[in-house]
Amino acid sequence: MKFAQAYGPGKFGLSFELSPPKTLAGEESLWRHLDELMAFAPNLVTCTYGAGGSTRDKTLEIVAEVRRRHGCSVAAHLTCVGATVDQLRSYLKAAAERGIENIVALRGDPPHGETAFQPIAGGLRYANELVALIRREFPQFGIAVAGYPETHQEAPSSQADLQNLHRKVAAGGEVVITQVFYDNADFFRFRRECLALNITAPIVPGILPITNLAQVQRITSLCKARLPIQLLERLTAAGDDEAAQFEVGVEHATAQVQELLAAGVPGIHFYVLNKSPATVRVLKAVRTK
Repeated sequence: MKFAQAYGPGKFGLSFELSPPKTLAGEESLWRHLDELMAFAPNLVTCTYGAGGSTRDKTLEIVAEVRRRHGCSVAAHLTCVGATVDQLRSYLKAAAERGIENIVALRGDPPHGETAFQPIAGGLRYANELVALIRREFPQFGIAVAGYPETHQEAPSSQADLQNLHRKVAAGGEVVITQVFYDNADFFRFRRECLALNITAPIVPGILPITNLAQVQRITSLCKARLPIQLLERLTAAGDDEAAQFEVGVEHATAQVQELLAAGVPGIHFYVLNKSPATVRVLKAVRTK
């Protein structure tokens, strides 16, 4: 199944995003948690990779194994970071040989310690260039691109960010998966602005249920996502009680998803962080409503 088939008009797509585990124990844990998530019959499972492309091969191994174990459609992430065009082609060839149907095409974050992205010699500078490469030379892949409801942190303005998204979709991006957000008003505004620019690709909200305040603060600080003040107050009031923080996070994510579904989103993409409990709780709660 390609991205466009999962999230097209009149369809609803469910997807989960994994990351390559760093240890054997982490990999064994990933498969246990994924078994629980697969009970919800996702349309797609995606897998990112480490900073600077450090786990590219492992990413391909993980998504190929997901496909083998569960017969589920999969997507591998690919960024421009630290890769020449020839290296990008090699990765795409390897993905195709493993039967991977989709690519999440991203520019990628600057390497650790650097504040601005700089392509290497023989590399690409922008995600739309990567999308164009895939569409031109590997047309068999479905392609998803990233959208930023609160504006990409490096963009000079929200309008410039939206124009960049327009270029990615025009180059061949079939679906837009958003960065994490915690106020649905940001998503709805972003969706309206996309439509005003004639960005008609399905826009899929990316949801990360909070399970730990310190962890989510690290994540949101990296992508400049905002924690609504009332949510932050509730999490802070839980103190060091991680179980209480978990309950607050699950409750908030459930309310987010319910409102998004009522607003007719084409699907939900869960950032599961290789764990199942929070996402399972949210999906069970939504299905009983």
